Amino acid sequence: MANPAFNTRFEPAYGQAVSVAPGVQRITVNNPSPFTFFGTNSYIVGDRSVAVIDPGPEDEVHFQALMLTLRGREVSHIFVSHTHRDHSPLSRRLQEATGGVIVAEGPHRAARPLHLGEVNPFAESSDAAFTPDIAVGDGESIAGDGWRMSAVLTPGHTANHAAFALEGTGILFSADHVMAWSTSIVAPPDGSMADYMASLDKLIARKDRILFPGHGGPVQKPVTFMRAMKTHRRMREQAILARIRAGDTDIAEMVKVIYRETNVALHAAAALSVLAHIEDLLEQGLIETDGPPSLGGHYRPAA
Repeated sequence: MANPAFNTRFEPAYGQAVSVAPGVQRITVNNPSPFTFFGTNSYIVGDRSVAVIDPGPEDEVHFQALMLTLRGREVSHIFVSHTHRDHSPLSRRLQEATGGVIVAEGPHRAARPLHLGEVNPFAESSDAAFTPDIAVGDGESIAGDGWRMSAVLTPGHTANHAAFALEGTGILFSADHVMAWSTSIVAPPDGSMADYMASLDKLIARKDRILFPGHGGPVQKPVTFMRAMKTHRRMREQAILARIRAGDTDIAEMVKVIYRETNVALHAAAALSVLAHIEDLLEQGLIETDGPPSLGGHYRPAA
């Protein structure tokens, strides 16, 4: 299956503030994994009075690196893209240390209610204790000293996912919705593929100049890249539909074939992605199942 032109070249420079654009610095947390790439990116926007975007997980070394970089500067706002534990928890400690106002779409929530007997596989990865001081709506902007940030709500990866646009620059902080190194995980019930695709269309229409993601390096040609990402997702959807029409009835069978070139350690995450696509295919009326969709469900083409 054709992939977008992913860029896996990245130097994390752990603990160091790297200038990535005028008035924008990046510090990467040393929390690498198959899901975080080299680690979570925190961004600092501004000069004397700044905003911090996605402080990251509870990590002492990263906290000290942030505080060292912020020394002598006021932190007026702390923006949080979404409530996975690699992005939001450190916001509370950073607020205690700096007094910055925490801004986000809202507390953590699932994209849909849990079905009877369903367990949320990402429950432990979610920061359920998070509550912002300011809950921003789509397009709402917040001004700081020499900068203005607009919220671009992008549900899909999580229901409360938000990107942030640095007005007047063409820069969008895309968090986990669009990343240069890999596709984003969309895992029900926290995530929704239909929401993800709608949010992708929304970002394509914006035509931002450059995206700074939550993991890895920047997306340099966002519209071209996101159009390829959209095509990739649609091809994945068609591959799943083809497997069901060929007689595969369960997700495990589909994953073995569709993700045969993917590391087996990632097959559990792949299964959740397939489930997200299946929920969308059910919504479109292209397939059927008995009862609510689940990882253990059985699927067939629509009559």
